[in-house]
Amino acid sequence: MQISEAHTAAIAKSHSTSPKATPRITDKRSNHEPLMTSALTTLGSVLGTAALVGIHHHYRKQHQPEARLQDYVSGVRAQLHTLQASPKPQLTRLRYAYQQASAAWQRAYHDDIDDKNRDSKNIVTELTAIHSTIMLARPVCWVSGVASMPQNRSLINNDDSNDETGFGVVGIDADRQIVWQTTMPERVHDIVVQPIPNIQNRQNDQNKSNTHNCPRDVVVLGRRPSEKFWVLDTAIGQVKFAITAADNRHFYGHACYSLDGSTLYVTENDTISLAGKIGIYDARNNYSKVAEFDTHGIGPHELIMHPDGETLVIANGGIKTEQASREELNLDTMRPSLAYLNRHDGTLLEQITPEHNQMSVRHLGIHDDGTVMIGIQFQGEKHINVPLVLTHYRGDPDFKPLIMPNNQWQRFHQYIASVAVDSERNLLCVTTPIGGCAAIYDLNTRMLIDAVRLPDCAGASLFAGQVTGQTKSNHGASGFIVSDGHGKLTRLRVNTLPVETSGVAESNSKHTADIMVQDSQIHNMSFDNHLQAVLA
Repeated sequence: MQISEAHTAAIAKSHSTSPKATPRITDKRSNHEPLMTSALTTLGSVLGTAALVGIHHHYRKQHQPEARLQDYVSGVRAQLHTLQASPKPQLTRLRYAYQQASAAWQRAYHDDIDDKNRDSKNIVTELTAIHSTIMLARPVCWVSGVASMPQNRSLINNDDSNDETGFGVVGIDADRQIVWQTTMPERVHDIVVQPIPNIQNRQNDQNKSNTHNCPRDVVVLGRRPSEKFWVLDTAIGQVKFAITAADNRHFYGHACYSLDGSTLYVTENDTISLAGKIGIYDARNNYSKVAEFDTHGIGPHELIMHPDGETLVIANGGIKTEQASREELNLDTMRPSLAYLNRHDGTLLEQITPEHNQMSVRHLGIHDDGTVMIGIQFQGEKHINVPLVLTHYRGDPDFKPLIMPNNQWQRFHQYIASVAVDSERNLLCVTTPIGGCAAIYDLNTRMLIDAVRLPDCAGASLFAGQVTGQTKSNHGASGFIVSDGHGKLTRLRVNTLPVETSGVAESNSKHTADIMVQDSQIHNMSFDNHLQAVLA
């Protein structure tokens, strides 16, 4: 059954061959012969399998009139799922052997094509010399950065003195399995998925499943300070563009799209004045930079688009850093803020500062009603207790902290890494890798529902019907997906159940309790700071 899945897999272009290798004599026949042999073998296998299935189905129908050909597909899928869940080392070796064989076949195939089109593919060749992509043909539901990814030895140039770093990006399917993985030359931070244009939304109203087939980009930003961001194809993980920062600029690790997906906004640093900037890039013109705005603060980190489609919401962290440095220069005098800007001309519409000047406003999420969720990273003394999860609605004079039992914010170790909002059920998930836990809040009461121990967790995203393709009639269950540095993708669900009295559940009682349920899928990699849903 593993071989059946292998026939559906596709492996993208691999690293270029070693410059020390013996020059290859152009021989079209030598290239075509293995290709023709592979094609004939594959065709024979397909025809033979189809004939066997047809004969078996013919005799099966005589005893089971309700039998369908679809039953064979369902059986294959069930077996594939079983094989994937199996930890047997034989399966690991089989998968690795398949990757090696496929990579070798792909190199032979592309060598022949590149001989004919070498001059017209210089840009693609340069990118594939840096990035390698392995993928399977499945829909992607989430994208994550990876700080430590297993190397694909079949794609490594053994004569290259620069070893692969293990940094990368992965696409994840609804079963929390890896669809594709792409190597990156440096550690990445934020992941931003291009929204589906409104015209496509209207076209797909009658068939939401088609949204997975819409051509969309995913932008991957280097960890601050970085002078690069990359644009990948969401479906297959192949790198399309590598964008370099302008002179005297570096990126701060976050970006967001306009709601129509045509414009990308990126937080940047002016390395001379140290003022925060927003770079504006035209997604329709190969992500060329067309303008920039002032953030009205320093050290801008995450920014998001307001649901009104016209307003940028910016977390000015308030910390000065020089070019190519993570050293914090002004912790005693830092001035963090939350700023609202007009996305068209950069006009400052509103600006709010926290109660303590060392409450660095870093990570943001937003409710469908326009309420902004703020994750704080406190830069002061460890013994100082300040709220780390705040909300703000435009027009309010101050931030409003969520409620922590006994005001024990120290359990989050002064660091919130990600915030994710479930607007439909009014829930908020926050993560803290230093505190080693993920927490879910009820936004109706602003109270903490529960916090579960997840060491080194950071990424958080919505795990809902519109992401996984599941129905929403799941008896009130809600969920988030949380990634961590130990390779786990954990689903956290909140079930609201009636409270039992005298051992008997009172189904009609108004008394209820929120129960946290978790389950994890484990991978041989270290997931990084952020996880982004590919929403339909």
